[in-house]
Amino acid sequence: MRLERLRLEFDPEEDRLRLVILIEGAAEVRLWLTRRMTSRLWTALVKMAEWKPEIRVQPSAEGRSAMVRMQHEQALQEVKFGQAPPAAPAEPPRAQPLGATELLVTRVQARRESDGRTLVALLPLKGDGAHLTLSENLLHGFMKLVQQGAEKAQWGLMLELPADGLVAPVDSDTHRVLN
Repeated sequence: MRLERLRLEFDPEEDRLRLVILIEGAAEVRLWLTRRMTSRLWTALVKMAEWKPEIRVQPSAEGRSAMVRMQHEQALQEVKFGQAPPAAPAEPPRAQPLGATELLVTRVQARRESDGRTLVALLPLKGDGAHLTLSENLLHGFMKLVQQGAEKAQWGLMLELPADGLVAPVDSDTHRVLN
């Protein structure tokens, strides 16, 4: 099945983000993202953006950060953002394979495939969840939607791309804990 559209909207009554995944002409899946899951999703998406081979081979953290930001900006220029078109009156309702109500996402899993696509699983505590296969452009477009949704929710999350020097691996010998 082919992804048609992703829609992310803030529901102030629920204090959650509603992610609606539309499958081309066939189905729709509705998910709830809490503040905590949005933060975890963001971390996974940034890791997937950093995981590209041409980024990983950069010798400095500054170089890796700069490449991530550059590729993010390039991808966003190719992604189509906009308002969802109004549904045609004769359009039949879409199938809802995971149910008519939103599922609460409690787990996020992400991995890179050898062909460069990103697989993101948004899973409830039990049962099936949504599995997205994202091209590079869709990965960055989804990142932008998550940023905008969290901003609208006013949760105080700092969902930003890595700044220069912030993607360097942590040296376990210098890792400290403050109490």
